[in-house]
Amino acid sequence: MFEKLADIKKRYDELNDILINHKYDDLAVYVNGIKELCSLQPIIDEYNNYIKYSHEYESADIQFNTEKDASMRELWREEFLRLKDLLNESESKLKILLLPKDENDTKNVILEIRAGVGGDESSLFAADLLRMYKMFCDKNNFIFEILNIEQTSVGGIKEAQAQIKGKNVYANFKYESGVHRVQRVPETESQGRVHTSAVTVAVLPEMEDTDIKIDDKDIRIDLFRSNGAGGQHINKTESAIRITHFPTGIVVTCQDERSQLQNKEKAFTMLRAKLYDYYQSQKEAEYKENRKIQVGSGDRSERIRTYNFPQGRVTDHRINFSIFNIEGFMDGNIGEMIEQLKIKDQQMKLLQNS
Repeated sequence: MFEKLADIKKRYDELNDILINHKYDDLAVYVNGIKELCSLQPIIDEYNNYIKYSHEYESADIQFNTEKDASMRELWREEFLRLKDLLNESESKLKILLLPKDENDTKNVILEIRAGVGGDESSLFAADLLRMYKMFCDKNNFIFEILNIEQTSVGGIKEAQAQIKGKNVYANFKYESGVHRVQRVPETESQGRVHTSAVTVAVLPEMEDTDIKIDDKDIRIDLFRSNGAGGQHINKTESAIRITHFPTGIVVTCQDERSQLQNKEKAFTMLRAKLYDYYQSQKEAEYKENRKIQVGSGDRSERIRTYNFPQGRVTDHRINFSIFNIEGFMDGNIGEMIEQLKIKDQQMKLLQNS
């Protein structure tokens, strides 16, 4: 680990020298250098802490072993133990910082929610989940924007797609993919029986044009009139966009914006994300063993969480962790669950690397 840290420190110093002395050919090189430097900064900061604690630890050890006065020896012993704890804590942090990074963690995401088994109750819970994620975004200064939504006659959602932008959005949402099960008494249930329904959530990292190439001959673009709210404007214009990708059969629709151009741009954003997800899934066999050590398989058929309203409990089955405040959870307070998922994922990866 420390050989790797020494190499990182050497690279960090080289980048600093290049950027300070303007030893770069163009702006792109400069920008990439800044990004790399920023990515290394947390590791360097913690490495400097470790070196500082290490020197102080050695000094305290010497003082403890050479001190003649009993009361002073006791003080140096306490300092020695304190620094030992700091060293162990810093080493643990360094191990986590050196774990392989998910290249998508910093990306924006396309969130897709689909009603599953359970009829009207499933569609209503899909609407509740959409609201929950929207409120979580509001609390964390993420930008949440609906791309497409198909509502049901009872006020639920058959399916919806949203774009979420912000710092490390994918890192905060990537564990949400899977089947979300709800157990509650529907408003239409006269006998008070608990029903079980399910909703599927997919979280796709947003791709740039340079990440996914789309050939014009592989797609068909259809224009049609939006069927959502919008009054006379919606009835007079064909602003909605549907893109069909022939090689994969993927179809995306965007009709939330009044502008045809905006809908087209967002539809292509969705298509790129879906294509990335599609091609990644083709490599499933290759990554099968690696995925076993991650939190969940990423398979959207996997039941990941149960929302039990009669008991006021939300349980994530991948880490066997429950929160007994379902009202707060549904109001977007899902940060504690996300942190527990991150910690468990880190623990699994550390175990694999040990």
